[in-house]
Amino acid sequence: MVTSIMKLTWRDSEDIAWALMDTYPDQDPLKLSFPKLHKMVCELPEFGDKPDASNEKILENIQMAWYSEQK
Repeated sequence: MVTSIMKLTWRDSEDIAWALMDTYPDQDPLKLSFPKLHKMVCELPEFGDKPDASNEKILENIQMAWYSEQK
């Protein structure tokens, strides 16, 4: 039996925030530009969505989720 591993999508902002915290523990999410944040998300091994499927609102949600998890 083959089990497929679910990849993160742009809708998984809290899970993406956790993955970013694990990958970049010393990064202040509020100091990131949206293009830089977008690149970091797309480079996560567990991310599997289309890079062009995001928008500013999605990136803001990820940034805020990351920020609130760090506090």
